[in-house]
Amino acid sequence: MSGHGHGHAHNTRRFERPVDRPAGVRPLGAPGIMGVDYEHRVDFDRLREYRLGRAKEALAASECGAFLLFDFYNIRYTTQTWIGGALGDKMIRYALLMRDHDPILWDFGSAVRHHKLYSDWVPDENYRAGFLGFRGAVAPEGGADLMKTAVDEIVSLLTEAGLQDAPVGIDIVEPPFLFELQRRGIRVMDAQQRMLDARVIKNQDEIMLLNQAAAMVDGVYQDIADALRPGVRENEIVALANARLYEYGSDQVEAINAISGERCNPHPHNFTDRIIRPGDQAFFDVIHSYNGYRTCYYRTFGVGWATPSQHDAYKQAREWMDAALDAIRPGVGSDQVAAVLPKAQDFGFENELAAFGLQFAHGLGLGLHERPIISRLNSLADPVELRAGMVFAMETYCPASDGSSAARIEEEVVVTDYGIEVLTRFPAQELFVANPY
Repeated sequence: MSGHGHGHAHNTRRFERPVDRPAGVRPLGAPGIMGVDYEHRVDFDRLREYRLGRAKEALAASECGAFLLFDFYNIRYTTQTWIGGALGDKMIRYALLMRDHDPILWDFGSAVRHHKLYSDWVPDENYRAGFLGFRGAVAPEGGADLMKTAVDEIVSLLTEAGLQDAPVGIDIVEPPFLFELQRRGIRVMDAQQRMLDARVIKNQDEIMLLNQAAAMVDGVYQDIADALRPGVRENEIVALANARLYEYGSDQVEAINAISGERCNPHPHNFTDRIIRPGDQAFFDVIHSYNGYRTCYYRTFGVGWATPSQHDAYKQAREWMDAALDAIRPGVGSDQVAAVLPKAQDFGFENELAAFGLQFAHGLGLGLHERPIISRLNSLADPVELRAGMVFAMETYCPASDGSSAARIEEEVVVTDYGIEVLTRFPAQELFVANPY
């Protein structure tokens, strides 16, 4: 079947996956982002209390006396603070969560002043200026002795709390900081596993924020569909998506993948200045966050028209997606979902490691890749139980028989007591042909 005329029907028909929602249960909401008095929206006080409570429960269930957190998302989860994403990989901010204590945050000095003025859920004295050298830009062994000074303060706080002999859990760390902790006799354990377990179940406010973030991308895909014509470059689509997301209220556009034509197979996970041509298959991934909560949202288009091999690839990718979604429900093991995904050899790869990231699911929240991770690489040997409140993105990919085209689909889903709700609404049941001839 050719794309001529066929794509127009796709643009006017509505495709929606049915939801087996019990009577009286309302659909998940994605209300406006402003605060209003006439309807319930996100309750940020409830959100902050929930996240800190989950982190404290994780600490209490561990062997650790405290968690020392450098991961930006764990810091936000426990201290409810945020500064510019450009500092997210510099590892200069850190937070200490001790048993039976409020969290303590070390941050840029000017940010500390702001936190004290506007973030009163942490006592003022628990906001402290800190700096560890921008990942070695200030040498750790230099005269400033930043690592030693920081560790001295942490050890003093642990001793004051009677926790000096208990292990300290750390999520990520610079080697010089770790060496200084070890020199001081601090026993270090892995806190990242505990924190990821804490973050895996989302409350109603987190789910609403994830849904609002997805709604923004729904609109962006309409803009992409309207703009997707021969002569437009991949980077122009990226610029359009960035501008539109920030207009909607996104707080960080992390990445826009734009892949078209012969670049679709193999999948490069980036964008270029390639000029999009008639008959191209093109797919995009929109990764942004609203109030910290992320999307990972692929859609595939035909440009002007589509070939039979492109339609066939899309149909196969959709069948793999629907089989996976049909398998998801509370109480199911992730191995049962992974088992319905295609094997690596089914779509041209030698093994599951080589194919990883093309047929899999990953948790969504403050981080782009949270729990659960569902794939044939890890889930068959180490399954986890799916539970209500988990949110993740399911991805499928199918190369076309023409050797260059490919289809990529991604659906964000919430596991509920009655099955799943799909957050991603832009049509994806069949190949969407943009601006058909």
